[in-house]
Formats: sequence, C-alpha cells, structure tokens
Amino acid sequence: MIPDKKVNIIFTASSVSVVAGYVPNTYLASKHAIVGLTKNLCAELGKLGIRVNYISPCMVPTPSVMETIGITNKNAVLEIGAAAANLKEVVLQEEDVAVVAPYLGSDDSKYVSGLNLVVDESFSIVNPCLGNVTTKTVA
Repeated sequence: MIPDKKVNIIFTASSVSVVAGYVPNTYLASKHAIVGLTKNLCAELGKLGIRVNYISPCMVPTPSVMETIGITNKNAVLEIGAAAANLKEVVLQEEDVAVVAPYLGSDDSKYVSGLNLVVDESFSIVNPCLGNVTTKTVA
C-alpha cells in the first residue's frame, strides 16, 4: 500500500456514532471503535499518502440492523427509518449507501481523509436519540 500512495481505506460505521441514545452497548461500542480506528489510521497513514474514511448509514434494513432493533420485516424497518428521517419523499435503501463508497475510493476525493460520510436522510442532525425513536415507533 505504501509505495502505491493511491490507496485508501473505507470503513462502515453507523449514524449511532454521531448521535446519543440507547443502543445495545456492544453495537454502539463497535461503531465508536471504528470511528476511533479511522481517525487514528487517518493521522498515521496520511503521512504516507493513504486516505482513510468511513461511511455511517442509518436504518438500512440489513440483517444486523433488523436484529438490533428486533424487527424481522424489511418494509417495517424502511417505514421506521422514513418516519424518523428529516428528509422526506425518499426512503434510504442499501444502494444509497453503496454509491458513496466509489466516490471515496476515486480520485474525485483525493483530498478527503478522515471523513465520516453520514448517509441518514439528516436523521442525526434533527433527532437526538436513535433508541427512543425505534422504541416509540415499535411500541
């Protein structure tokens, strides 16, 4: 990686890395660990020309998210995410997260390192607690 100097590393975290609230501790801890690792690697590897960024999606109905919030129906997860999101008229899908990775991996982002690209329909800006939204919506 070092001789090439066009290498970049992209991690996936979660929007819970930027909002406070009740989320099962192991999940929250693992996402904060990715954030810390990314920032540290960014500082260390930037000297070598290696970029390190992370993507933080919210409420994408992956098996991990569905298990975490205790819902097995993909459409129900999409509805919860859409109801909690600030940006209306769109529903976050897996593809919406997938399209940002090529940007971070391309020369278009050659001066971007240490970025947390939050893909969450501005949920983390206007909602202070992810856990309360999922709990109130499901209950």
